[in-house]
Amino acid sequence: MKHSLYLIIALAAVAFAAVAAPSGTHGNAYTPDSVQWGPPPPFVAPGAQFAVLEGDPTASSGNYTVRLKLPAGYRIAPHWHPLRENVTVISGTFKVGMGDTFNADKMGTFPAGSFAFLDPDMHHYAMAASDVVVQIHGTAPVQFNYINPKDDPSKK
Repeated sequence: MKHSLYLIIALAAVAFAAVAAPSGTHGNAYTPDSVQWGPPPPFVAPGAQFAVLEGDPTASSGNYTVRLKLPAGYRIAPHWHPLRENVTVISGTFKVGMGDTFNADKMGTFPAGSFAFLDPDMHHYAMAASDVVVQIHGTAPVQFNYINPKDDPSKK
């Protein structure tokens, strides 16, 4: 019994060290400075940065976790997704509004630590009130359907 307890403590210490390792990534764990940022996918306007933490958001199925880094003032036009979207504000202040027309006066304000989920077909839009990092997770494939096709950056 005593040996089992020591083994459990040792395994817990190794697991914590792997997650808390300051060197960055260890398998499937990341520290903030180890996240690999790159340009956003075509359906997100230039100016944002994008990182895939888990899975493949473009796959036909499966889980994914991504992060978006947005500069202050960055806007995402009204759109909807066919699958549920789960959003956590990691840093900064994020604003979200519901509907088909972007209206900054009708947006909710979400500081770091906030969480929201958007069910399929919910029409919404967003804006970075400050430099912001949001984490989005859900089930692939990710699909943006812009209310106004002229707002779709992939068609410009």
